[in-house]
Amino acid sequence: MYARTAAALASMTGSVVIGVLALPTAAQAATGPTRHDGPVVVAHRGASAYAPENTLEAVDKADDLGFDWVENDVQRTKDGALVVLHDTTLARTTDVEQRFPDRAPWNVRDFTAAEIAGLDAGSWKGAEFTGARIPTLHQYLDRVEDNHQKLLLEIKSPELYPGIEDQILRQLGRDGWLKNGHVKHRLVIQSFSADSMRTVHERRPDITTGFLGTPAVAELPAYAEFVDQINPSHTTIGADYVDAVHALKGPHDKPLEVFTWTVNDAADAQRAAGLGVDGIITNTPDVVREALDD
Repeated sequence: MYARTAAALASMTGSVVIGVLALPTAAQAATGPTRHDGPVVVAHRGASAYAPENTLEAVDKADDLGFDWVENDVQRTKDGALVVLHDTTLARTTDVEQRFPDRAPWNVRDFTAAEIAGLDAGSWKGAEFTGARIPTLHQYLDRVEDNHQKLLLEIKSPELYPGIEDQILRQLGRDGWLKNGHVKHRLVIQSFSADSMRTVHERRPDITTGFLGTPAVAELPAYAEFVDQINPSHTTIGADYVDAVHALKGPHDKPLEVFTWTVNDAADAQRAAGLGVDGIITNTPDVVREALDD
């Protein structure tokens, strides 16, 4: 605990290169308590059922529960800082409406990094989380590194933030996340934007990339040119679709993987595993792990 506190304080002073190796797939690279004979378990926005999503507290909760892989979302502030937050507005998970009542609709891109750093991003989840903050990407990467965890990084709404792919890659480089060991075993970048993933693949073809969504089977070969994963909602897929994805090889000459979301109960976890998915993204990683063990 003292080490985490010290690391968090040190990261507050951090500021807000870009390159090829044949990669093992994310599932092959995964080790530790989240790795089963079946799917890898990824803590969605951290262990977000139990701590405020996308905060350092959620990262630590996933670590406390014994999970290696965490997922997050990255956006950009008005003054160009990279921050970790899911919604494109600050209203749902912070006290921004009370702090800045005249600045609706409270878009992330309309606030400076300093303004966002002062918001309470924890009280909405429970009084015990009062004072939790929205971390910068630098702070988040530091915490994941300190915990020896692995990162599934989502570029959120890149159409709102031109050039964010290059900026994220620069920050990953500054924080040591583009070293071979990290790229090969501890990092996946995904997005709902095919253009964004194509850009990341062009800039850093060694990085594992994923497309969030359920493309038609006829479209999958085009995606296989620049992504290693097809990551759909679990409600949109069946075994035939998973088999169709696995039948194709991605840019690293490995079969495409399927990481499905957001699976939060035992029945859905067992169904997803039965479909043959490679990863399950979940707010309740402990529930999913127990279901897979059963």
